[in-house]
Amino acid sequence: MFLIDDLLLSPIHGVVWLGRKVQDAAEEDQAGESDRITAQLSELYMRLETGQITEAEFDAQEKALLDRLDRIQETATRIEAEKKPKKAGKKAPGGKKPSTGRARSKRGKVHEGETFIRP
Repeated sequence: MFLIDDLLLSPIHGVVWLGRKVQDAAEEDQAGESDRITAQLSELYMRLETGQITEAEFDAQEKALLDRLDRIQETATRIEAEKKPKKAGKKAPGGKKPSTGRARSKRGKVHEGETFIRP
């Protein structure tokens, strides 16, 4: 039975494996792009200090590089947020879960319609 399941599901496992490999390669490329932009910024600062470019040229090129770097970081942040599991259930202010609408006094009596937040 397990052999038949493995044979039938192997194409799906292959597609999932391929998808993970593509995602890993894209993340590596994105990290490499970030490093390249940082190196270009360093080179740009050096060119400004040595007088090879003017302040206006520096500002224009720096803005373009920083915009690209911001887009890369926003994409990475979005991807990380999608990876994190979302928590179920809402909590009341203070981080405590509200009860189902029935509150008990200290003596154990139930008061209908009152909400009680447990300490």
